[in-house]
Amino acid sequence: MTDGARRDELVRLLQAYATESARLAQAFSEQHGLHTTDLHALIAVLNADRVGEPLTAGRLGAHLGLSSGATTALVDRLERHDYVRRDRDERDRRRVVLRYGAAAAGIGQAFFGPLGAGMDAMLEGYTEAELAAVARFLAGVTDLVTQRRREVRPLAPS
Repeated sequence: MTDGARRDELVRLLQAYATESARLAQAFSEQHGLHTTDLHALIAVLNADRVGEPLTAGRLGAHLGLSSGATTALVDRLERHDYVRRDRDERDRRRVVLRYGAAAAGIGQAFFGPLGAGMDAMLEGYTEAELAAVARFLAGVTDLVTQRRREVRPLAPS
């Protein structure tokens, strides 16, 4: 296969993945009365919690490209459903950070748990070297897409 044909195949597969991923996010959002931006916010809060760097509302808004008013409305809406909670930062009590709420963990596990189990089963057929190559590829593609998004739509100021 030529380099151009391989690239075209990879782009087609990534487009198919992106489309199906967006459709799955839409299904999740619809089932739980959320907007897809709410789901993106929940993922951002979860990922920040996982690495021990919880987000402030301002950083979440900047990440999502939202104004401060829209971010406040988003966080208020998610907090009402116990999808996120506002906590005082343990290192700086003046600072308020967002944490993943108990209800979000429950609905996330119920909806996405089967996908995780399927992923585990699918990955069993790959060697560590293959998984490392896939991870490197996906990280590179994500960086390219992020850079292009920033070129066409800069994020809101933090």
